[in-house]
Parts: sequence; structure tokens; C-alpha cells
Amino acid sequence: MNRVILMGRLTRDAEIRYSQGENSTAIARFTLAVDRRFRRDNEDQSADFISCVAFNKTAEFMERFGRKGTKFALEGRIQTGSYTNKDGQRVYTTDVVVDNVEFAESKNSSEGGNRGGYAPADRPSPSGAAGDGFMNIPDGIDEELPFN
Repeated sequence: MNRVILMGRLTRDAEIRYSQGENSTAIARFTLAVDRRFRRDNEDQSADFISCVAFNKTAEFMERFGRKGTKFALEGRIQTGSYTNKDGQRVYTTDVVVDNVEFAESKNSSEGGNRGGYAPADRPSPSGAAGDGFMNIPDGIDEELPFN
């Protein structure tokens, strides 16, 4: 089985091109910076930079929304290949061929706004974190809590 699930941020805008011919196909290439779970001693790099390629509707989605810094969750498969460069040297490649991609955070949270993506005007906003790291529950929402 060859399945990959990744979550990370684009290192730059997705590069889109269309294949030649009667039935042109959208092709998106991009690099996803995926944070490493653990950091090894004497190692500066804390993320892996994964080359990805998407086709058709998924590529068109990346053309529309694939901007530098945007956080995505994606799934696909690893594909290896090789080619001979202009100097006659064999170059080996590894890419994730993306089948499915979705946003991993709301637009507002990536811009430093409200994490939920909306703020109803008739609801009080939370009053920041208490000294113990937990958020204080605002007054007036007791009836909305699942426990009392």
C-alpha cells in the first residue's frame, strides 16, 4: 500500500501549467514544508520540504488557493522517477502525487484573527488565557455548555 498524509505550509505559490493537446490537463507543482515531530541534536532543520504534484481538479484548486504560507492537509501517494539532465547525469526524483487537498486552518486564523473564522456579534468573546494557560469562559453562555 502506498498512501501519504501530510499537513504543512506552502513554501511559495503553487506553479501551474497546462499540458499540450486537445484535452489539456492542469498540472500543479508545489513544495510543502512539514514540521518534524522531534528535533535531533546538532540539527538546524526542523521541517521537511516535500515536493508535490497535483493534476486536473486538484491542480485547479491549487491554482486558485495555493499561496505561499497557506496551511494544507493532503493525501496522495509517493512516486519515484528519474531523468537525464542536460549534463548527461541521471537525476532521481521523489514526489507526492496528490489525490486530495483541503485547507488545514481558517483564513482568519492564518491572518491572526479569530480561530473559529467568525465572531457572532451577539455572543461575548472569551477573555484571554488565565494564568494557568486555560481560557476563561465568558459570562452569559451557561445554557450553551454541554455540562453544568
